Amino acid sequence: MSIAFFDSGIGGLTVLGSAARLCPQRNYLYYADTDFVPYGSKPRQLVRQRVIQAADFLVEKNIEALVVACNTATAVAIEDLRQRYSFPVIGMEPAIKPAIARNNGGKVLVMATSLTLQESKLSELLSSLDSEQQVERLAMDELVSFAESFDFDSAAVKHYIQERLSGLHLAEYESLVLGCTHFIYFKSCIAKLFARPVNIIDGNEGTVRHLFNSVPPAISGPTGLISFYSSGKEDDAERVAQLTPLLSFR
Repeated sequence: MSIAFFDSGIGGLTVLGSAARLCPQRNYLYYADTDFVPYGSKPRQLVRQRVIQAADFLVEKNIEALVVACNTATAVAIEDLRQRYSFPVIGMEPAIKPAIARNNGGKVLVMATSLTLQESKLSELLSSLDSEQQVERLAMDELVSFAESFDFDSAAVKHYIQERLSGLHLAEYESLVLGCTHFIYFKSCIAKLFARPVNIIDGNEGTVRHLFNSVPPAISGPTGLISFYSSGKEDDAERVAQLTPLLSFR
């Protein structure tokens, strides 16, 4: 059996990479909904339908767990998936709690897609932490499109990030939460624009820890296989060669 990872595109590869480093002997599937990326600017109901369609496809591959390695898909559809399937379904949410715990009085900036920021799941998380005064939100939708073009540090990328941050008092922020797996590819570009060193936190580590606490321990053996799919079709060798290096991105 395999553990499946799902995202709208290439962002979730950073989560899969973390899992494969921690437990290389397992078999993994990765599904990117490339026909419909990006999710963050799409209507909620359409995103929900795409997520369920992808999950149904992966179920046919005899999986033991599903990781929704996409904050937007988690916000929109995680409860539907958990009601639909009996195996563990692991979602992602912005790592606001560890960011607040690490802070010494400074603010937290959460970067995510528009749809993630609009969903009640995020508001409920902030309310449960009693932290709405400490946390500010910023939509960074275009970073998903840049990532899907494998454009991580061009002049256009830097200009977009700088423009989105230009209205903020960056010295006030002590931690930055990357609330989209695509945004991890831009970590160094973003960090350079802050007036002081900032804690940059994502949800990958917590998600992978939750995953391996939810499935039986792996049996020792050789390195497992990773299979790649895009919107219901198995990826060809050229696409796999393009994706594989991203598994080592941290």
